[in-house]
Amino acid sequence: MKRNQLGKSDIQISELTLGCMSLGQNKSAAKQIIEAALDAGINHLDTADLYDFGLNEQLIGEIVKPYRNDIIITSKVGNHFNRETKDWYWDPSQKYILGAVKNSLKRLQTDYIDFYMLHGGTIDDPIDETIEAFEQLKKEGWIRSYGISSIRPNVIRQYVERSNIDGVMLQYSLFDRRAEEEILDLLHEKDISALSRGPLAKGMLSSQGEAQIDKKAVEGYLDYNQEELRAVYKELQHFTSDSLPMHALALKYVLYHPAIATAVFGASSLAQLQENMNFNHSQKLSEIVYHQMQQVTKDGFYTAHR
Repeated sequence: MKRNQLGKSDIQISELTLGCMSLGQNKSAAKQIIEAALDAGINHLDTADLYDFGLNEQLIGEIVKPYRNDIIITSKVGNHFNRETKDWYWDPSQKYILGAVKNSLKRLQTDYIDFYMLHGGTIDDPIDETIEAFEQLKKEGWIRSYGISSIRPNVIRQYVERSNIDGVMLQYSLFDRRAEEEILDLLHEKDISALSRGPLAKGMLSSQGEAQIDKKAVEGYLDYNQEELRAVYKELQHFTSDSLPMHALALKYVLYHPAIATAVFGASSLAQLQENMNFNHSQKLSEIVYHQMQQVTKDGFYTAHR
């Protein structure tokens, strides 16, 4: 599987990333999924300290310990949580970040995190203090690189201008193209990688897309109402084939933009993982098909956090 450089760092991540949030707590099942992903060429696992209130990191740490030197681990910080009460609050302070990373390292059974991300962010945060915390962790060797996970243009621009981030994780798919002009082009210009989460739009861009639209989009999805989603899905089916099923089309679309280093998808079963990875990774969309797909979908625009 192709690997791409993460920003200006020396980290190379596979063009597909296994998002681990939906792995659950069955260690045997999770181990099957992770090992199958690694066997298929995925080298990048994405988690966060808040997922299952630390248990997701703990699960991953137990499973990947034998392969630690062969994989890239991303985790996130900023949600100050209590595992016993299941409560949390936003805390991007330097003090919290410097303490939280030690807990993540312990749960992950590692002495460094490859890519550490702020798990959100607002324009009212103490941004310089947050950046200072990440820079300190990088200098001390606890992390190799850092970035933010956000869809807020005003926050992303602040980090682009004021920090040395190597990546931004944002929601991006054929059904959510808001990032394309305003954010992706900016990141590409600054040599900052984008990590696309939700590339299959909650499964609405999969082989079971019509059923998922009926189930998950009763109230619509972003700028689309349910009927529009059904109509667009049928239009997109014209671009699919036996060798290019819907999920592959959706993944190849987000990977087309040069800012995108990886598409992050989740899997709660081995069958789901295998289906999502079952396509020709070397075949790239043609420019003509790429623009035709844009014509049948909405470009979108961020209306909040200007």
